[in-house]
Amino acid sequence: MGTRANPAFAVGAVAVPLAVLAYAVLAPAPVQIHTYAHVMAGVLWTGTDLFMALVLGPVLGGLSVEERASVFERFTPKMTFLMPALALVTIAGGITLAERLGYFPHADPWLALFTAASLVPAVLLIGRQFGAFRDRRWQAAFGVVAVGSAAWLALTLPDFAMTRPVIVVSLGIVALLSVLGFGVLMPGEVRMYREMTSADPDPNVISRIGMRNAKLSGVQGALQLAVIAAMVYLRWGGF
Repeated sequence: MGTRANPAFAVGAVAVPLAVLAYAVLAPAPVQIHTYAHVMAGVLWTGTDLFMALVLGPVLGGLSVEERASVFERFTPKMTFLMPALALVTIAGGITLAERLGYFPHADPWLALFTAASLVPAVLLIGRQFGAFRDRRWQAAFGVVAVGSAAWLALTLPDFAMTRPVIVVSLGIVALLSVLGFGVLMPGEVRMYREMTSADPDPNVISRIGMRNAKLSGVQGALQLAVIAAMVYLRWGGF
């Protein structure tokens, strides 16, 4: 997939956002740079999703199945590298920034809940999309996720205490975004790639999954706008 995406683009789309996140969180960089990394990744993530839903989706809807498939064959490999990196930097950057600024008290048990609510459904959806429930590799991955999530919950829940309501709302929305992105959209892109590289690619399959992903990008964009609204309330004295 990296070859189809252009190797330089694939490396840059992943390495640059992750390097910025690592510098912001681990250095640690000045809070302004941490804020910039989080906000800019979020802007790019949200803007790309809204563009796909509001502009690209309707344009592709007017094309023939073969023409849509041809666009997705060029578009999908790049998105497979870019969007997960932007999502990861936005989410991780936002959580660490909230902790750094003191907006996220009692973070550990809430992060354990957030991780379980994000990873377990996402891995289940991946297994469903690929029909992998009987595959030992998927079973092993699901076992690691389930046991790891349960262990973290067991360690942190005794210290559970209420955090800010706006943080609870934001975590819930971001969990939905994570499940949708990593459990539905990204596996869909992998399925399209597998179809593209098969011996006899079916344009109908590529077109159908691609248009589904474009529509779901609109749902992603709406959820991201809701998170932005919550962050505005948090920053400027809301609930």
